[in-house]
Amino acid sequence: MGMDDPKQDQTKLKRAITGPLLYLFILGDVLGAGIYALVGEVAGEVGGAIWIPLAVALLLAMLTAASYAELVTKYPKAGGAAVFAERAFGRPVVSFLVGFCMLAAGITSAAGLSLAFAGDYLKPFLDVPAIPAALVFLLLVAALNARGVKESVRANVVMTVVEVSGLVLVIVLVAIMVGQGRGDASRVIEFNPETSPAAGVLAASLLAYYSFVGFETSANIAEEVRDVRRVYPKALFGSLLTAGGVYVLIGLASSIALPADELSKSSGPLLQVVQETGFGVPDWLFGLVALIAVANGALLTMIMASRLTYGMAEQHLLPRALGRVLPKRRTPWVAILVTTAAAMALTATGDLETLAKTVVLLLLFVFISTNVSVLVLRKDQVGHEHFRVPTIFPYLALGSCVLLLVQQEAGTWLRAGVLVVIGLVLYAITRWAGSGKQAKPVDSAANDARATETTD
Repeated sequence: MGMDDPKQDQTKLKRAITGPLLYLFILGDVLGAGIYALVGEVAGEVGGAIWIPLAVALLLAMLTAASYAELVTKYPKAGGAAVFAERAFGRPVVSFLVGFCMLAAGITSAAGLSLAFAGDYLKPFLDVPAIPAALVFLLLVAALNARGVKESVRANVVMTVVEVSGLVLVIVLVAIMVGQGRGDASRVIEFNPETSPAAGVLAASLLAYYSFVGFETSANIAEEVRDVRRVYPKALFGSLLTAGGVYVLIGLASSIALPADELSKSSGPLLQVVQETGFGVPDWLFGLVALIAVANGALLTMIMASRLTYGMAEQHLLPRALGRVLPKRRTPWVAILVTTAAAMALTATGDLETLAKTVVLLLLFVFISTNVSVLVLRKDQVGHEHFRVPTIFPYLALGSCVLLLVQQEAGTWLRAGVLVVIGLVLYAITRWAGSGKQAKPVDSAANDARATETTD
């Protein structure tokens, strides 16, 4: 069975995402708003050697990303981790819980990002109440999402370029600063004197890991990628390596420009770094870049959430109405409306920090499921070529996820537990209503979908 097997290509969704667009999609999701505040927090844990935990976090993220690369190219269907769990464990409730954790994490993340967008970054441009601004922002994201995935990922290209340009500006300004004999390069190998180097690097690496988790959203648009089995691994690993390289350079630049204690006390460390270079870059410029970074993260997250909802509906894990698509745009409009409404409701339930911690814990459960799935599914042979990760990698990835789990606070476990209970209630209601009495196998759901439009 060849790479272009028509059976594998049957989908109601439009295959509009090329390799370069996928690369920028993942890069834009990873290079989100986090890095603009992350540097100071990492410095507080490790000291001036910020670049080391950023590099370690990249390696940890690549372990789980390798499992995604194998499973996405083996089973390129919308639904991501929920599809993998359904195949690996064969129990609809397990598939539902994995998918729901991913879905809940995405919607919660979008709610947090909407609050971030409507907060201090927006005030220099428009001083309005945060909650109404956040709700309007989510509606605008939904409108772009419903217009089409091609339009969404093209908007992502522009926003990703702006995000990366802002980070490159920091790197270039500090490089010029060093060329002028200013700054202190010796700080890049300094460690927090209050703890051992190993402990500092571990604590900071666990924190830095959070800045790389955006890659998993790409698994949920697999049905909309052209030649997914060939381009997905390249786009995934290429974007992670690019983001990791940028992060390491940002870590080096930040510690050269400012001492770790000053960075750790700042809520806008990169802005403070730019100010320290003395080149007169306007403060509002970084505010604008941060807004664009937050908006891009929210857009990509809501694309993921709506496609995941669609995929779960196709498997009869959620009501089939959520699988409806617009006739011409071929976007899952019901799923977009429902996920947007849920995100809008969540904006009133907590602040950004609370929502972010819940997102991380939910995603760790998803990652554990995916890493177990890639091992279980080794016995499942498919009739097409796909990426294959060395067996040791999923085991190492599982170890990294468990290590992160044990760092979580009791309050975070409680909030995530409440969301999981809500998911179980929804699952029970779906079965009681009749739409989930027998969850449809992944291949059956895919084969029932008819390709109604060829790629551009």
